[in-house]
Order: sequence, then structure tokens, then C-alpha cells
Amino acid sequence: MRLISPKIAFALVSFSLGELGDGLNIFQGIYLVGIGWNEGSVGLALSLMGLTVLLVQTVAGDIVDKTRIDRRLFLAAASVLTALSASAILFVHEGNTDHALIYITKIIEGIAGSFIGPCLAALTLANFGPGHFDSIMASNILWGHIGSVVAAVLAGGTAYGLYPNIKYCFLVIGAAALLAVIFVKFLPEGDPLMGRGFRGKTALDADGHLQRIDEDDDDYGEDDDYDDRDDRQQQHHQQQVSDVKPTRSEHMRSAPKAASYWEVFFEPNTLCLCLTGFFFHFSNANVLLVLGELMGGDNEDGSTKRSAIPLIASAIVLAQFTMAVATIEAGRLTNLGFGRKPLFMIGLITLPIRCALIIALKDAGEFWLIMTQILDGIGGGLCGLIHPYLVADLTFGSGRFNVVMGLTASCFGLGATLSNFLGQLMVEKYGHVASLLCSLALSIFPVLIFGCCMPETYGLRGQMAVAKRNDDQNAERKQQN
Repeated sequence: MRLISPKIAFALVSFSLGELGDGLNIFQGIYLVGIGWNEGSVGLALSLMGLTVLLVQTVAGDIVDKTRIDRRLFLAAASVLTALSASAILFVHEGNTDHALIYITKIIEGIAGSFIGPCLAALTLANFGPGHFDSIMASNILWGHIGSVVAAVLAGGTAYGLYPNIKYCFLVIGAAALLAVIFVKFLPEGDPLMGRGFRGKTALDADGHLQRIDEDDDDYGEDDDYDDRDDRQQQHHQQQVSDVKPTRSEHMRSAPKAASYWEVFFEPNTLCLCLTGFFFHFSNANVLLVLGELMGGDNEDGSTKRSAIPLIASAIVLAQFTMAVATIEAGRLTNLGFGRKPLFMIGLITLPIRCALIIALKDAGEFWLIMTQILDGIGGGLCGLIHPYLVADLTFGSGRFNVVMGLTASCFGLGATLSNFLGQLMVEKYGHVASLLCSLALSIFPVLIFGCCMPETYGLRGQMAVAKRNDDQNAERKQQN
């Protein structure tokens, strides 16, 4: 008997992983500038992490798809490595020194972090199947945002209380990793094949009850007669879903043939999502760092002002809180049948508005600058939620769910990498306004690409991949005949 229901276990893990997220990067950037690093070096450090994610994310997704190792082990190991590498900033000395230490640990952090998203998504799909994937992922993302809020509050409070020794705020990351490892053991493993995007026979519903998946039912609904079976048989199937280790090798050997990489990588809708995400993150990633620098201010010796710390923490908290609200509302609208495309478009449109407002309000005071983070929260919340929905819609049935999650995340990471590096170079050479103007111009591209090229995918989960597979099989039969 489980002490924690599967949905709650996923929420607790997501909360802990949210505390490991990118929210503290802004504190790291401000801290490094304060002890003597220039903006270009900070941008390079953050860019190395993004570049590593770019190179590793797709491979990580492929490994998560194919692995015969328990995905929970990957998740726990990635959490610990992320925390250890991120905490290396504690050993950086004052002055423009110790670049190698930060650069190397950022690469390690990028490698470890590349496995977290695919592992969590795969475990969610493996347990709850395509029918309840959306609702559980919405819960996971919501609790991830809440974890980021808690991390920002704890880090900001620690930095303010221990000022000027603000580096100790990064100990929050270590505590988050410990929580993640503790809670991961409560996650059920589920069906490994369904976790990579193949159809399964049984899955959990949102309340943790087992249900049979009818492969002929496009809604993946529950078999009404299934819940009427005796309790002993129900427990047997529950054990089969939550712990498949005894038959893992046999199960994996019987896996159906996955779609080719060419089919899934060059599918037009996948390419559209990749390009959209690239330009969105290319124009977005540097904006928060620039905003922090505008609000931060320096002492005469170049260190960060104590008064800047709560402002920066407030910016992160407001954005993450808004993301949580946007996630809740988008999840509700999705349950009511609202499409993916309009929600994603709203998220994209918030970015050019946000950039324009920051430029217009740069001298209006910290309060108004912080308020622009509401738009960041709306955009990040909507796009972050709809992204896995779109990938599941496009790939379920192909056996390539996680590798496409990795591919799209790699494209997003490439955009963020270029944004951090080139954006900070623009700040160093031409100032904050020039950097924000470039972000404003670039933010128009994802709106145009997604609006013109991406069809509505709501209600089509698995049908696109299956239709493509059937077309290929029919073509092969015609050639044989």
C-alpha cells in the first residue's frame, strides 16, 4: 500500500525540482557581477549551460526513451548533480577570477538538467497514459512554479539577512536536491513503453485508480466494467502498473517498432514548434537578466546593493506566481475544450508587449519594472504548459515522445543560449535599452511563425503519428504488390 498517492508524489517531486530551476540564475549573475565579473563573462557562463543543454537534450530524450534502467534513478541522479554543480559558486573568489570553475560546473549542470524534464514527462505518461497526461502535467508544472517561488523567497531572504555574504543563498539548491531524492522514491514507475509514447493497456486516472485503455477509443476513456472487478484483481493490475521490474526485459523486448528519427524530426509541425520556441527564447531569456541589472544598482565598489536583493527576488516571485495562476487557468480552459493554439499564441504575444513596457518604464521606478513580470509569468506559464501537450499530440503512438521533447527543448535552449550571450554583450557595449530593443524586434518572429504554420492539435493526440504510420505501411504494400 502506497503512503502517498501517485498524483501527490509527482507534485512533491515537481515542487522540489522547481526549487532547482533557473530562477536562481539571476542571483548568480548579479552576485558574479558584484564580486568583479564583467557582464560578458556572466553571459558566457550562462550560455555554456544553455549550449550544453542544446547539445545534450535531444540525446537525453532518446536515452530516456530507450533505457531499460528505471527512469526514477536518472531523475534522482540528475537532481543531485544539478545541485552540486550549481553550488560551486560558493567557492568563487572575489575579482574577475575562477572562470574555469564556473564554466565547467555550468556544463555539468546543463548535462544533468537535460535529463530532468524528459524523465518527469516520461514517468507521467508511463503512469497516467495519454488520457490523463494533460491534467497531471498541469499539476506538475503548477507545483514546479510554486517550488520556484519558495526558492526565490528563501534565497532572497537568506541573501538579505546575511548581506554582504549573499552567496550562502545558493544553499537552497542543495536542500531542494535532497527533497527531490527523498520524494522520487514515492513515484511509481508505470509502463516503460507507454512512457516513450507507445500505446499501453492500463493506466492510472487522476485519482490514482487503475483503468483499462481502449486502443480503439480516441478519448482513451475508462472501461466502465473494469472498476467492477474484484479488489484482488484490481490490486494485481495496480502492482503491474506501478512495479514492472519482474518482467521488464520481456516487456522491452516486445516493444513495437518506433518511428524513424527522420519522420519525427522533420515532421512540419515539429519543425514549426522548434522554430517558434527558438525565437521566443532567443528574444526572452536575456530580458530578466537585463531587468535585474536595471533594478539592481551597485555600490561604489561595484558590489550589489542590499536594497536590490528583495527587488530581484520580488521580480522572480511575481513571475512564478503569475505562471502558477496562468497554469491553473490554462489547465481549466483545456479541460473545457479550449484549443492549444490560442493559448500558446497569447503566451507568445506577451513578450513584445513586455519588452516595450520595460523600455518605456526604465526610469519610472522599481515598482513599475517589477510589474512587467506579470507578462513574463503569463507568457512562461502558457507556453510552458502547452509545450508538452503539443509534443504529446504530435508524437503519441510513434514511440519518440521523449526524443521530440528533447529536440524541441534543445531548440529552446539554443535560443536562450544566444540570448544570454549576445544580450549581455549588447549590454556591455551599447547599454540596456539596445539589448531590449533587439529582444523586442526578435519577439515578433515566433508570433508570426506559430500563427501562420501551426494547426490546432487539440483532440488529435496520437492520430497524426498513427495516420503517418498507416500511410507509410500502405505505401510499402503498394510497392510490394
